[in-house]
Amino acid sequence: MQLGDDIPPRPARPGLLARLRNNFLTGLIVIAPIGLTFWLIWSVIGWFDGWVLPFIPLSYRPDIWLLQRFGLDLDIRGIGVGIFLLFTLLVGMLAKGLIGRSILRYAENLVQTMPVVRSVYSGLKQIAETILAQDQSSFETACLIEYPRKGIWALGFVSTSAKGEVAARAGIPMVSVFLPTTPNPTSGFLLFLPEDDVIILDMSVEDAAKLVISAGLVYPGSKDPENAPQGATVVE
Repeated sequence: MQLGDDIPPRPARPGLLARLRNNFLTGLIVIAPIGLTFWLIWSVIGWFDGWVLPFIPLSYRPDIWLLQRFGLDLDIRGIGVGIFLLFTLLVGMLAKGLIGRSILRYAENLVQTMPVVRSVYSGLKQIAETILAQDQSSFETACLIEYPRKGIWALGFVSTSAKGEVAARAGIPMVSVFLPTTPNPTSGFLLFLPEDDVIILDMSVEDAAKLVISAGLVYPGSKDPENAPQGATVVE
């Protein structure tokens, strides 16, 4: 800049209300995720307590014991969660033993004699075994598919390879894809697609879930295409 040139004017300093608004929004961005996280955890723990504690005799509940012995009326959250975890652990230990397997086999045979209950039990058991099986990987890959028509892309999760009659009648390699809805990713659609029509993404399932929940507002940083594995499909 030479002498005599016009000096650019300084940008106007924001007013007091603008600064207060910016500070408030900054604080809200910091507090909201933390507050919502604690609120969600607190609510889930309370739901577990409300579901489990009615099955526990009052004389065995720590909060009732403290009230009767010391007169302390405390709302101890997490008692139901602890009892549920302990009960699940004991059931798992018993189910691996000879007596536990015999009882479980007898209970399953009893359930199979009930027309409606056996269908519900068989379906839920199959879902639980598929999701919790340690030798299978489910919902560990994010993908892109053309849905509901060509030219429109949707974000989904590859659950597993198609099996049974679906794979046999298709005649080509198929995969089952869970297509979540926004902003609630727990609901969605089950789609069976040819493997060639599914584009596997490098982003993690957590980043993909954030993208779905935020309706595209929280976008994960893309990886360098030059560092992509050999043979991988790079999506711009």
